[in-house]
Amino acid sequence: MSKRQIKLGALTMGSGGPGRHNLWLDPQLPANASVDIDWYIDIARQAEAALFDLIFIVDSQFITEGSPSHYLSRLEPLTLLSALAVSTQRLGLVGTLTTSYNAPYNVARRLASLDLISKGRAGWNVVTSGDAGTAGNYGRDEHYDYDTRYARAKEHVEVVQGLWQSYEEQALPRNRETGQFLDPARLHALHHRGEHFQVVGPLNIERSPQGQPVIFQAGDSEQGRELGAATADVIFTHAASIEQGQAFYRDVKARAARLGRDPEQLLVLPGAEIYVGDTDEHAREIERHYHQVDHSFELALKEFGRNFGWHDFSQYDLDAPFPQQSLEYARSSFFTNARRIAEQARERNFTLRQAVEFGRQLRPGAFVGSAETVATKMADWFEARALDGFNIYIGHPEQFRRFTQEVIPLLQALGVYRREYQGSTLREHLGLAIPRNRHGV
Repeated sequence: MSKRQIKLGALTMGSGGPGRHNLWLDPQLPANASVDIDWYIDIARQAEAALFDLIFIVDSQFITEGSPSHYLSRLEPLTLLSALAVSTQRLGLVGTLTTSYNAPYNVARRLASLDLISKGRAGWNVVTSGDAGTAGNYGRDEHYDYDTRYARAKEHVEVVQGLWQSYEEQALPRNRETGQFLDPARLHALHHRGEHFQVVGPLNIERSPQGQPVIFQAGDSEQGRELGAATADVIFTHAASIEQGQAFYRDVKARAARLGRDPEQLLVLPGAEIYVGDTDEHAREIERHYHQVDHSFELALKEFGRNFGWHDFSQYDLDAPFPQQSLEYARSSFFTNARRIAEQARERNFTLRQAVEFGRQLRPGAFVGSAETVATKMADWFEARALDGFNIYIGHPEQFRRFTQEVIPLLQALGVYRREYQGSTLREHLGLAIPRNRHGV
């Protein structure tokens, strides 16, 4: 059996995320899945029965009428995960919180609370907020620029981690015989004064069985990779091919090593869309069918502006050359993605219509086929060190059931996936060490 084991996350987008506006039309899915706690509990329990490492909740805080259905009405991540914490026993619970529009003390306290409620299963997906319109919901006229967002994020994470170390082990003896609740020598204020934050501390909550929540981070830009290599335990990314996955894997692991970190303590879990059929061709038919029914050009055009700060592309002639000036609207948004779209349009002489169609066209996935084919490909990518595991998109219910019931046993037979949980905390599942408290053991 391989010493390394594939890690699995269940990435939920309820009624339908980007490019899947019509997912909610599936009669097997509650139309209000994104706010249906019973649906989330069912998905979490299915994932736990299949020995998944975690469930992953994405988030953003700005919408337009063109936003995907899941974005229009969904539960706040940590409130949702607190409900899942008391509905599961082993599954890790990872929620998205932005560093741009949250105070470090509040983030530290909320995540530490989830970590204690779940007995050490919490994780934090660190984002900087790509939706520039979020600024208006927090009293700002403009969103932070790209460099400022990432500088704030790095300092924000450092402050949060410092607050999580306010208490040493055994700082709260709660000795009824002596009447001592607190050992004050083991409690430490932070006294942080930085470029973006000033936080005194200490945090008013003790450490969990895993020491502190696991840090997740996503970002493919130079700043994103540097932030992940410096602060993350797990990086969430995308890989179109095994070679692309290997290149990203080598890059971020090398960056971590240069920063003095053990690269084996930084895991790479790309998102994966998986379709399982009776045969390889049947699976491709399923993939094509869902691509057709879950997408439409009209909805894709509305969503197209998201990478460009929700710029309204309906004002342009669809059959005129792609408006390159629109890239300016992406400066404080998802600029890396927007620049890639604009460069593709320029190189290929795309009209706006062609750019939208190019973005929404079916790109056959790497993990589509019979259960045997999918399991073999997942193991191949894993053994080739293109990744450490997968964040699997949860879309159509019958596909998730087929994966857990048909593919998981084959991964176990190949020796690359656990047959039982070996621990109870998220860090134990992922093979991550408990962070040493700077103030003591």
